[in-house]
Amino acid sequence: MRTLCASTLISEFFVIGFAGLVAMKSDDLAMGTVWTVCGIGMLLSVLFCGVITRPGGVQLGWALQIALILSGFFVPMMYILGVAFAALWWASVHYGRKIDEAKARWAAMAEAQESPQAHA
Repeated sequence: MRTLCASTLISEFFVIGFAGLVAMKSDDLAMGTVWTVCGIGMLLSVLFCGVITRPGGVQLGWALQIALILSGFFVPMMYILGVAFAALWWASVHYGRKIDEAKARWAAMAEAQESPQAHA
């Protein structure tokens, strides 16, 4: 799960940066505010890569997905990208857990096959 979720978060790092470039063009938004918010979002996307497997890590990722969708109020294209990344986040968590379960079963089977040989 960690690899899939981290890939999604790192991709979001770049999307947030590009959204900042688009938001900079808006006359309604101050450049300092845009880059402060985008910088925090980019930093969080990288930091969350390290806490995915810890308790609450997936929920933090969901919070970032919600923030990405809500950023559509300022950059309308982010509604679409936010929903797309929320779907990717769901897929990363869902299929990542399935992969982790399959790896655990495979490791248990491999260990069970090695155990009788070790005692022989």
